[in-house]
Amino acid sequence: MTEPASSRATFAVLGVILRPLMNAMMSKQWKGAENLPRNTGFIVCPNHVTEIDPIVIGHFLYNHKVMPHFLAKASLFKVPVLGAVLRATIQVPVERTTAGANRSLDVAKEAIEGGGGIIIYPEGTLTRDPDMWPMKGRTGAARLALQTGAPVVPIAHWGAHEVFPRYAKRLYLFPRKTSRVLVGKPVDLSEFRDGPITRTTLDAATNRIMDSLTELVGELRGETPPAERWDPTVKNQKQVGRNFESPAGEGQ
Repeated sequence: MTEPASSRATFAVLGVILRPLMNAMMSKQWKGAENLPRNTGFIVCPNHVTEIDPIVIGHFLYNHKVMPHFLAKASLFKVPVLGAVLRATIQVPVERTTAGANRSLDVAKEAIEGGGGIIIYPEGTLTRDPDMWPMKGRTGAARLALQTGAPVVPIAHWGAHEVFPRYAKRLYLFPRKTSRVLVGKPVDLSEFRDGPITRTTLDAATNRIMDSLTELVGELRGETPPAERWDPTVKNQKQVGRNFESPAGEGQ
């Protein structure tokens, strides 16, 4: 899928509007851009700590000549103005059903096979970890990688949560914060590519992706990640929704 001229034009308009705002909001410490694949389709797997993460990652990728295409919640496409922008820039709506998720991965697969880039948050939602470390991942990114052979590039970022804390209602602009981004080398999934794509294979490949991402986050934070990754299911937390401290199946 070659990037359509209309999509590039929309990105250009957004860049003119959003880049100065992002530059004003946060200073930048970006490293590892040389690890971004060129002239091939690839999958980006970032950590997820706050709702403005996509803007941070999109800003970084766009500045490095990569048109960012996200798998985004289908409900966002119904929001006035935002939905129109998402459709114009060929973002991929994801429904929280098995059939809907499969259709989304099919669209993402077409984009990758055409040389595009797809950003998938492997955690599936904002981390539930109290200290905001990457939590247990879902298998969508691994499945797409094994189906397409596309490289998976982990991208860690830190700092956006200081501007807009998780589930906050306003920005905290002063004192000025720093957006730190670190791109890792493509994750080595070669041992998983020759056999059947089983649940065991997907779990192992997902853990490999999450290990690489967590290591990068630890490097950015200057801290040692926890020995055990946070698992919302084990902690009896809901997978989606803001009120995630409620037991699974209760509330919104």
